[in-house]
Order: sequence, then C-alpha cells, then structure tokens
Amino acid sequence: MPFYERGDVRIHYTEAGSGFPLLLIAGGGLNSNISFLSAPYSPFNTIDELKDEYRCIAMDLRNANGGESSGPLEIDRPWDAYADDQLGLMDHLGINEFMVLGFCIGGPFIWNLLRLAPGRIVAAVLAQPSGFRPEMPDLFYQNNIKGWGPPLCERRPDVSMSDVDAFLTRMYRTDADFVFTVTREFVRSCQTPVLVLPDDVPAHPYAVAVESARLAPNSQVSHYPWKDSPEHIAEAVQLIRTFLRAHRPVTAGH
Repeated sequence: MPFYERGDVRIHYTEAGSGFPLLLIAGGGLNSNISFLSAPYSPFNTIDELKDEYRCIAMDLRNANGGESSGPLEIDRPWDAYADDQLGLMDHLGINEFMVLGFCIGGPFIWNLLRLAPGRIVAAVLAQPSGFRPEMPDLFYQNNIKGWGPPLCERRPDVSMSDVDAFLTRMYRTDADFVFTVTREFVRSCQTPVLVLPDDVPAHPYAVAVESARLAPNSQVSHYPWKDSPEHIAEAVQLIRTFLRAHRPVTAGH
C-alpha cells in the first residue's frame, strides 16, 4: 500500500475499485486503521461492498496503534490536524469533489470536513457515529489515555504521556458537547446531504445521532437497530448504496 507524505506527516492509504471517489473512515477511535473497515471490527466489509461502484480510498489514522501512519501530535488543533491529513490525501490523489462514509470517530471527522471544505463533499454517511454523552462525560479521554496513549509512547520516544494528556484534553474535554467538532448551529445550516445510521453504545449515543439527523436540513436516518441481524445489515448497506447513488454527480456515471 502507498504512502502520502507532507512534512513530518506520513499517511498510509489504500485504494480499491473505480468510479466517483469515496473516502472511507474506519471506526476504532484514535486507533482507526484500514483493517477496521472489515469484519469483525466493522458491521460489513466496507471496501468489498462498495468498490464495484466507487473509487474507495481509506487510510490509517495518524499515530493509530496498529496502523502505519505517523506524524506529530498537534496539541492545539487535534481535530483539524486529522482533517489536514484527510483533505491532503485527496489533494495528493488529485481529487476535488468526493463522498465520505465514516464509522464511529468518522462522525466527528465528517462534520469537521463539512465545516472546513463544504464545497468538496458531495454527500456523507455517518454510521454508528461517536458523540458526547453527558452521563459519561469523560468516556473518550479515559478510553484513549489507557488504550491509545501508552502504546503510542512506547513506540514513539518523542511523545510523552503529558503530551497525550494535553492532546486528549483539547480533543475531548475542551469543547465537550454534541459531536465534538461542530455546533448544533452549524449542523442546522449544513446543506450537504447526510445519511445517519444510529447506534446506541456508550461511545455512540443514539440521542446525538438522531439529533444531528433532525437538525441537518438535507438528512436521512436509517431504521434502528440495523446491526442486530445479517438481514438488517444487508438492508443498511442497500440504503447506503441508494443514498450514495442518489447524490453521486450525474457526470460520474458508473
């Protein structure tokens, strides 16, 4: 698999299929990497399901344990640093307009991409998106200070746990609300078509997913639950296909 490099950042990515570009963002939190787009980490094998119609592009998140992407911890702008990597990869591949499908942490990432580059994203699918759960306000900080920070420091002597603490504090504690990256006012004003497939586990609050779909003016929401049986997963995949086809530029064809 190839790499995209920009300064101190090195992003490991893959491509499959052909057609209109579709950026895929795996779940797994800050350990999101390409392998998490397949079972058992994903509800369905995302690339295999969509590469027949789309140019699927996926990447390992910067500094994900289990991935091959690396770069500095940008403590003052963690969410935007990841957006730099995502948009930078599209630039590297010569892609201007694209669609995006993201799981878990892909939800906040997608809202941030829609804020930073609204003219580039034709449509977005947010599957089991992450969000802030008031009754568990420190969930993401605690998960990552235990599950992401120590292995990162072990393989990166230039990164300390105090760096990790500052990074996670800025990412998950400083603006701890809703979807972390944008406000409700932004979602209410966002004209990009979005499809939301809610979940309801601690890191993927149902209430936030449904509220974002209710606020977004050009939104659809799937049935729920959609991951409880093979039949429901197949229906969800078909819904994703139908949604993407409906918003794919006509000139893209197939």
